[in-house]
Amino acid sequence: MKALNPDSLRPPFAAYSHGTEIPRGTRLVRTSGQLGIRADDSIPASAFEQAVICFDNIRAILAQAGMTPADIAHISAYVTDREHMASYMRARDEFIGPTDRLPTSTLLIVSGFTREEFKVEVEVWAAKDA
Repeated sequence: MKALNPDSLRPPFAAYSHGTEIPRGTRLVRTSGQLGIRADDSIPASAFEQAVICFDNIRAILAQAGMTPADIAHISAYVTDREHMASYMRARDEFIGPTDRLPTSTLLIVSGFTREEFKVEVEVWAAKDA
């Protein structure tokens, strides 16, 4: 994959790229939105801990497809309040880690999820050579 960040655009606000080119013949994985709920049904109170769980779940899904966070092309995230943005972004940056190619990213503030205690939901597109 190739990051697309034209010099004519303002640099991204955070750790993401404006575009990602996915080459022909690439395997794609699309996750469902992951919520901050553990396998034991517990839900931490903090947005950061919920985001970490979301990314841990995504890591497990990608691993089943033989992929890693380095294969992510796009991240879509949803938080229920602006106050959760920094916590989410910290968890995202820790998940992505240092890399030569940052994925594209969308972050939306939404009114809520299926259960009131959820603060963060994350979904990704990943791609890897076939």
